[in-house]
Amino acid sequence: MSAPTPRWTRLKWHDVQQDYWNSQARFNVVPAGRRSGKTELAKRRAAKRALSWHKTNDGNFIYAAPTRQQAKDIYWEDAKLLIPDDALYTPKKKYRSINESAMSIKLWNQATLRVVGLDKPERAEGKPIDFIVLDEYGNMKKSVWDEHIRPALSTIDRLGCADMIGVPEGRNHYYDVAQLAMQMMRDESATWEDSWAYFHWKSSEILSESEISAAKRELDLLTFQQEYDGSFVNFTGRVYYAFNREDHAKTRVYYDPTLDLHLCFDFNVDPGIAVAVQEKNGVSLVINEVYIPKNSNTLRVCEKLISLYGSHTGNVWCYGDATGGARGSAKVQGSDWDLVKASFRPVFGTERLKFRVPSCNPAERSRVNSMNSRMKPIGGEPKLFVDPVNCPKMIRDLEGVPLLEGGSGQIDKASDKSLTHLSDALGYYVYKRFPVVGGMTILSTL
Repeated sequence: MSAPTPRWTRLKWHDVQQDYWNSQARFNVVPAGRRSGKTELAKRRAAKRALSWHKTNDGNFIYAAPTRQQAKDIYWEDAKLLIPDDALYTPKKKYRSINESAMSIKLWNQATLRVVGLDKPERAEGKPIDFIVLDEYGNMKKSVWDEHIRPALSTIDRLGCADMIGVPEGRNHYYDVAQLAMQMMRDESATWEDSWAYFHWKSSEILSESEISAAKRELDLLTFQQEYDGSFVNFTGRVYYAFNREDHAKTRVYYDPTLDLHLCFDFNVDPGIAVAVQEKNGVSLVINEVYIPKNSNTLRVCEKLISLYGSHTGNVWCYGDATGGARGSAKVQGSDWDLVKASFRPVFGTERLKFRVPSCNPAERSRVNSMNSRMKPIGGEPKLFVDPVNCPKMIRDLEGVPLLEGGSGQIDKASDKSLTHLSDALGYYVYKRFPVVGGMTILSTL
């Protein structure tokens, strides 16, 4: 291995992390808290293995995340910084060794280090894999491992290894593989080919006490346990377990024409819905709802909102479903967002009308975590209130939306089709404005 680059900084000592670093198991499962060092260790493990490759065939080493953009954001710049120049295939002409578009680095020993998004699992296929880091494994589809990665680790001439790291996501396939790892560690008859290891630590063992206290002020209990304790939380019963009518919908909250107006959409025909929210003194106030039970469309929802708030003089922000346009009125009249713009611009003007619609919807669990954390942080007061007179169906949603029985924290959208729409719409706003990013709720910049 060449002399390390400055990127190989000294890390804080931690006995379990040291055990993970030294692990010779073929498969390593590492559920650990946010910002506690698991990804940094995985980056270094893959880089060290690639730099130490000494076999005659080309080595194939991969950093992988659920999407290509995630993989790029997490790994690509650090991958380049971890590799010394003299370890490149052509160190004097780096561009021949580093392929920016393919996110791959060719090394002097014929090994290749790649960064791959597994939203298209075939990106990791094509040649045998010698070592792969599967980051945020709980957010990947179970089929990624079963149908794509595991087969690519088995060849006649060599057997590949894998590290599965990340924060747990309820009790899904990541929970199952963690249980398998702990079981196999107790199996004294297991060979190296079927050797598993399990490593777990909490964020509080690495981060400062003040940082952990800050997280507790922002997050609800179950989200904190999942994100910072790295626990496989068993989400059961209600989706919005943090909501309590006595805490969040006991007294009225009123429209204030001097504040910005936030309008939230989840595009449907039956029912057609929208939610109106304002922010005051650091809290979110759900002031009104639109609920048209039958034969609705985006235009009818917009007309109702205009009748309620057409005279509003402040900014109007729109949030909602990124996939708007696949059904209902959008089939013949343009996308749902086109219809919203066409309806609102003549009323509110182009300068005051603003849209905060992501290119793709957030993960459902992330949206739910943001909602529960906004409603009931461990160490703070509720930061979301619902008007009990204008928003009866929103309250019914927050009290009644169930989790999928036997699932791993997913919303059950089939048991009562009148539910979920209003809370989904509100969730798009809460996630966009107050996302739980890396376990922390961050006020998004307008």
